[in-house]
Amino acid sequence: MLKNSLHPKKLLLSKWTAHQPQNKEKHFLVVKVLEPLEEGAPIEKVVIEAVMTKRQWTIDWRSLSDQAQWSQGWI
Repeated sequence: MLKNSLHPKKLLLSKWTAHQPQNKEKHFLVVKVLEPLEEGAPIEKVVIEAVMTKRQWTIDWRSLSDQAQWSQGWI
């Protein structure tokens, strides 16, 4: 996926592969798109979940555009 084609509202349930896995957590799923506190403000955060361990992290959705860290899909 190209950098410019990511859109936060379409990230829910998308699959991602970390290029530098930690704790054997390589594959992730976006399980929640966090709505901003202010109505009309842009979405900034998503919750990703490691498929293997089910641990969750809240990250800035734009970090998924960093091709040095993430690839879309499970590879």
